[in-house]
Amino acid sequence: MKTLYDVQQLLKKFDIYVYVGKRLWDIEVMALELDHLHDAKLVDDKEFIQAKLILTREHRIEEKNQKNRGEI
Repeated sequence: MKTLYDVQQLLKKFDIYVYVGKRLWDIEVMALELDHLHDAKLVDDKEFIQAKLILTREHRIEEKNQKNRGEI
């Protein structure tokens, strides 16, 4: 697992589709859903950590992009 798309595919295995309309919000909701899956022991620790790191990285990138565009 290396990209946001990979995290989306992981969530899709559990019939979780996230589209809020703003990329930053989508990433935040994906992180919440991933937390719920991990709490329910449906995702193992290794997969959870990988996905959380990807979401954290993508969140940082998106915040930086929005700041550069003057949206934040």
